[in-house]
Amino acid sequence: MSYLITGAAGFIGFHLSFKLLEEGEKVIGIDNLNSYYDVNLKKSRLEILRDKFPTNFSFHKLNIEDKDAILDTLKDFDIDFVVNLAAQAGVRYSLINPYSYIESNISGFINILELSKLKQIKHLVYASSSSVYGGNTNFPFRESDIVDSPVSLYAATKKSNELMAHTYSHLYGIPSTGLRFFTVYGPWGRPDMALFLFTKAISEGKKIDVFNYGDMKRDFTYIDDVIESLRRVINKPPISMETKNRDKKTINKVPHKVFNVGNSDPKTLMEYIKLIEKCVGKEAQKNYLPIQPGDVPITYADTSELEDWIGFKPNTSLEKGIDSFVKWYKKYYGLL
Repeated sequence: MSYLITGAAGFIGFHLSFKLLEEGEKVIGIDNLNSYYDVNLKKSRLEILRDKFPTNFSFHKLNIEDKDAILDTLKDFDIDFVVNLAAQAGVRYSLINPYSYIESNISGFINILELSKLKQIKHLVYASSSSVYGGNTNFPFRESDIVDSPVSLYAATKKSNELMAHTYSHLYGIPSTGLRFFTVYGPWGRPDMALFLFTKAISEGKKIDVFNYGDMKRDFTYIDDVIESLRRVINKPPISMETKNRDKKTINKVPHKVFNVGNSDPKTLMEYIKLIEKCVGKEAQKNYLPIQPGDVPITYADTSELEDWIGFKPNTSLEKGIDSFVKWYKKYYGLL
């Protein structure tokens, strides 16, 4: 099978590409290698994919918002599945550079939808986010919750992606699935995420910023669990079907689904920091600050729908996951 993976040099995109290639699949990778975070980390990920899988992996440096470049580059490729992981990420950065979110997450995503329509793909899987739940206080978060009150532009773009994908599934019959990822972490993770920032600062004896004075909880999801969820979801596209509404009228069910991907075991920020301190071997110097605009105090995923659909539930313990990350960090930066 042939998979188009956008954001292939990114954190999740790299791990998914590696897994698919390891299984003998063909991967066409796209990434613009932007400077939102250290480009060298992205290049290191790409180097691994190119060196280990020279035959089945091809890479193209492209912006997904460049419609002409996307269509021209991919016109002669056979593509069975599309996994859209390219996006401008980060809640706090959306306060600084809002236009980048519209360009990548909205304009870019419509190009991916158009490409999926053109190629008549078997399944489009795309990254949504737990941020769509906004200030929801009904825990745990369920896919059936109303999510029309985002508290960040990033969240608004991700909810927009879900609506756009649903529309294309309805109009063109494209099977599509959105995955609301809950705080993904692990080796090769993003440098703007708390685990990376905290590990770096603690290792260097610098202060860490502890927002909301530490009164926060997050549902942390280990990267291996995310990849297993992705692999299973990709292989089980939703289908169009006729069903009855409450008035007994026949309606067509759109081949579009949305799932939470989380560990369903939220941990406090202070628990999180203590585990990092243990793995790094140093105590953190803490700078306590109020909550940042766009942040929410708690995330907590109900993953029962995901488990029912694919027979798998993320379950890696936070202690094991943080230990794996810190070991990778020390090796990558020569601290061992």
